Amino acid sequence: MEIYFTGIIIGVATFFIIGLFHPLVIKGEYYFGVKCWWVFAIAGVVTIIASLLVANVLWSTLLAVVGASSFWSIKELFDQRERVRKGWFPKNPKRK
Repeated sequence: MEIYFTGIIIGVATFFIIGLFHPLVIKGEYYFGVKCWWVFAIAGVVTIIASLLVANVLWSTLLAVVGASSFWSIKELFDQRERVRKGWFPKNPKRK
């Protein structure tokens, strides 16, 4: 009986990738506001295209997860602006 770790690796890596994007959204909104949405959009497009070109299932899947997380972060960036407006997160006093 062989044991395959690909699914577990993808699951754990997905957990960490999503966990990485959470503070990126918070810091991005804090320092740049929602103006940095295009960085997430470009990252999403590049990683989704890369996932289509990589033959290895593990790396292709992880690139797709990064791409999907990048696109989801655009929505979260605008949601974060609302959370800051409601006072749930601190507002950057230096940013206009």
